[in-house]
Order: sequence, then structure tokens, then C-alpha cells
Amino acid sequence: MEFWFKEAQSKDLAIGLRINKILHMEETPYQSLAVVDTLEFGRMLVLDQAIQCTERDEFLYHEIIAHVPLHVHPNPKRVCVIGGGDGGTVREILRNPEVEEVKLVEIDGKVIEASRKYLPTLSSGLDDPRVEILVTDGIAYMQDKKDYFDVVISDSTDPVGPAVGLFSAEFYGYVHNALREDGVICAQTESPFAPHNLMIKCAHNMKVHFPNVGVVCGFMPTYPTGFWTYTVGSKKMPLKANREVTLQGKYFNKALMERAFDVPPFVKEMLNKA
Repeated sequence: MEFWFKEAQSKDLAIGLRINKILHMEETPYQSLAVVDTLEFGRMLVLDQAIQCTERDEFLYHEIIAHVPLHVHPNPKRVCVIGGGDGGTVREILRNPEVEEVKLVEIDGKVIEASRKYLPTLSSGLDDPRVEILVTDGIAYMQDKKDYFDVVISDSTDPVGPAVGLFSAEFYGYVHNALREDGVICAQTESPFAPHNLMIKCAHNMKVHFPNVGVVCGFMPTYPTGFWTYTVGSKKMPLKANREVTLQGKYFNKALMERAFDVPPFVKEMLNKA
């Protein structure tokens, strides 16, 4: 007998992965949570029936969302991650020796617990002395911070439930105030195909507060359509590498950073029309 996980990525699109074993399932105060072992992509974290990360392809997402904004900033020392309880983004941030302090702000502590237990390759950096874990609402946390962080990364789930507000102009305004004068924000902004209007909305909302806004594209096989975007806003710095790129990842490197904001013509056209 075969067991399959199926995610409806839109009303007309679904992805299926064959499951070897269900490792963990629970209902948290915020969402349904599962960790399963798949034959094609290894262990996989699922929240509310939506794929969050897999062991096989997670580096594609985490390297881009972490290293691009950290290289737009000339000297990132204080970094905040909103969401990202699996720990993958924190792991990548810590590969930058300039970083002295990382705040992980995750509303659902059960995600952190599950990642520590079942996804050690992602959560390996959570015990680093530079990391402080705060189990609280990211929007409220940002409201209370002023002129503190160099980089803020919104590593949120899809815009449903408690994550809806993380895509709003209001939230980007809170982040703007929490950043120092040369601060940078980066947010995952879904696929330009399904639903493409979210990428456009986020770019528009970010431009309300940040003078420099650009989109970065990347591959993400287990996310809707396999093509993903990240929107970056800067208070002052131009959208390029503003410090030397020596870091070599599985996906991120100097050449990728040099062309990070050179989006395909169809994405540029979508953003210009908006």
C-alpha cells in the first residue's frame, strides 16, 4: 500500500509526494503541524496542509532569503527573523561572521520544538550563543522596537491565519521604524504565478515606507509552481552587494548576488504594470 501527501497549491494545482513514514502530528494553538518522511525529498515540515520545507531543497529558499539582504547591508550586526521556526534562515545568517546578534521571533513554539527534534540539519544554529528565541507575535514585537536592527527577515508562512498581517503596509512600517538608518528588510512573497497578485501587493506595500525596493527570483521545487520571489526594501543602501561576497553556498554565491535583482522580463512587466 502506498501513502501520499497532497497539497492543493491553488484551486487548480496540486503537488503530491509519496510518504515513507509519519514522524509527528499535532494541533497547536495556531495550526496543524506534521513532520513526515518522504521518499523523494526526505523529511518535510507541513503546516495546515502546506509544505514549509524539505531536507532536500530547503537550501534554495534559506540561502536566498538570508544572504541577499545580508549583503545589501554593508555591515549587518543585528538581525531579526520573523517566523522561520524551522531554523533554516537562522542557520544561514550565522554563516556571516559579521553578525553578532540574531532574534528569532516565532509565534508558534511547537514549530521550533518539532524542528529541533526532527529537522536537526535546519535547526542546528538555534543553540548558538548569538541567537535569542522569542515565542511571541512578530507584529507586536516589531511595534515595540525602534532604530535597533540592521536587517529584518520576514520568513513567514502563506498569508493565512496569524501570518496575514506580515504582508501588510502597516507591518512594513513597523519594520521601517525598527531598522537603523541603513536598514534592510527581506520578505518571502510567494510565486509570480500562483497567486501573482501577492508579489505585486507586497512590492507596493513595501514602497510605501522604503525608497529602494526590488524583487529577487529563485527556484523552490516543492513550493507552488516551483518559482519563488523575495522582496527586498532598503532605507538607504542601493540594491546590490554593498560588501564583499566571499560566502559560497549550495546555491548562493558572488555571481548570483551580482544579478540578484535582475528579474526576468515577465516579472518586471508585472511589477511595472502594478
